[in-house]
Amino acid sequence: MIAQVSGEGLPLVAIHGFGVDHRIMLPLEDIVDGSGWQRVYIDLPWAEGHADIRASSANQVAQGALVDILEYLGTQPFAVIGSSYGGMIARYIAHELRDQVLGLATLAGVFEPVHQARTLPLRQVVRNDPSILAMAGQVREAYEEMTVVQSEATLNAFVRYALPGLRGANQNVLELVAADYALPVEPEVAHPAPFEAPSLHLFGRQDHVTGYEDGWKLRDHYVRGTYAVLDSAGHNAHLERPDLTAALLKDWLLRSRTSAR
Repeated sequence: MIAQVSGEGLPLVAIHGFGVDHRIMLPLEDIVDGSGWQRVYIDLPWAEGHADIRASSANQVAQGALVDILEYLGTQPFAVIGSSYGGMIARYIAHELRDQVLGLATLAGVFEPVHQARTLPLRQVVRNDPSILAMAGQVREAYEEMTVVQSEATLNAFVRYALPGLRGANQNVLELVAADYALPVEPEVAHPAPFEAPSLHLFGRQDHVTGYEDGWKLRDHYVRGTYAVLDSAGHNAHLERPDLTAALLKDWLLRSRTSAR
């Protein structure tokens, strides 16, 4: 469902990852505000307060997002960005609506849906700070699991953007979708012609959840793709490297706007 709409201009649809909600994407506000892009944030079926909690597969999640977008935007051109699992859904949307999509971006996106088949780096914490872990208190376990740069800034970002969705998620829906986690056909297989709209694929060098190698394998498909693997960044790369993420996103949005002309 459409959870939040901000700003005016060309629509930028933002799709969050597995187990969180649209708030994980809200750092986009500081990056995009005033740039002529309207942000359209989607909540996937496990998000707290979602009106439709019947989804039980990746295909149903993707179809639901597609319907929501078409109902809200109609035939308007738009760009789409997805984080983690939302990156997989964004790829689906971008290929199904290829003639309408101005650009595609993925942040630590899922490119290999089978967990055991992923090529992953070893778990590594680049900056360990016991005082920050102590400060985390009751959220320490969740914060420590995903974070490779332990700092007051990353803790504050985690608490503000990731934690609310984690706490409010519908666990029953998550379990059902987790059991049917992959799309029936990968978007690049269903639509094998090269994707010619501007794209950005941003990964964390220390991302032990989705990695970066599997996304790189599709580089020939995304013929206008920028690929960036950020050091000192894990699965929440956009929270750990906000300045570099912002620069790359602004470049992608500029390229996408140019393609609209």
